[in-house]
Amino acid sequence: MNATLAASSASDPASFHAWRAYALEAKYEFLRVLRTPAFAIPSLLFPPLFYLLFGVLLNRGNSAAAHYLFATYSVFGVMAPGLFGFGVAVAIERERGWLALKRVAPMPPGAYLVAKMLMAMAFALIIYAMLATMAATLGGVRLDIAQWFALGLIATFGVLPFCALGLLVGSRANAAASPAIVNFIYLPMAFLSGLWMPLSMLPQFIRDVAVFWPPYHLAQLALAAIGREHAGGAFGHLGFLAIFTIVCFAIARRWLARTA
Repeated sequence: MNATLAASSASDPASFHAWRAYALEAKYEFLRVLRTPAFAIPSLLFPPLFYLLFGVLLNRGNSAAAHYLFATYSVFGVMAPGLFGFGVAVAIERERGWLALKRVAPMPPGAYLVAKMLMAMAFALIIYAMLATMAATLGGVRLDIAQWFALGLIATFGVLPFCALGLLVGSRANAAASPAIVNFIYLPMAFLSGLWMPLSMLPQFIRDVAVFWPPYHLAQLALAAIGREHAGGAFGHLGFLAIFTIVCFAIARRWLARTA
């Protein structure tokens, strides 16, 4: 009798824990990306290498530059997991029919996107940890524990606007074109947002349009977190990023509903 009840309970869909489906989907998404050298190696190595060159070697002894570039390269580093993890991966999976298969699979409808967001956040945290280690040991960056932690939170959750932008690209671009489109967005937007050098060193027209780019607002939050000079208030930057993320996700979801 007890065995019969246990069997019926195990087969009852109501007893299935949705959180386990989310956790398993996120786990395998992370492992899949980690085992994809074309994504994992550039995402994990390029930001530390760029910071080593521009933030450490070319600005040795310049404390202000070391702190500024640590904050902005932390933003630059977290852009890649969101843009490439969604922009390229979603385009490929949509074109191959993987999204259609996910729709009929017995899993929560949001598990696919949540797993990719958690993967991007995990990569963002790893990239930040690498940059923080280099900044503390090689760059001469000195922060208190609260500042290290605050910047880590900004880097981890700051990947979400770029997940939304990547999803927007992936929902429309084909698999062959998506890497070029993402790169066309990624590098120019980083430069125009003042991530590679202070905006004060760039022409006036670039400074005027910087406020339209998500990395600019995330960089201002990062600079504020480590006590460096920044523009605007935190609520304004958070508001821009929140609205940008919601709008991009909403448009991408509508497009995916039509094409996936």
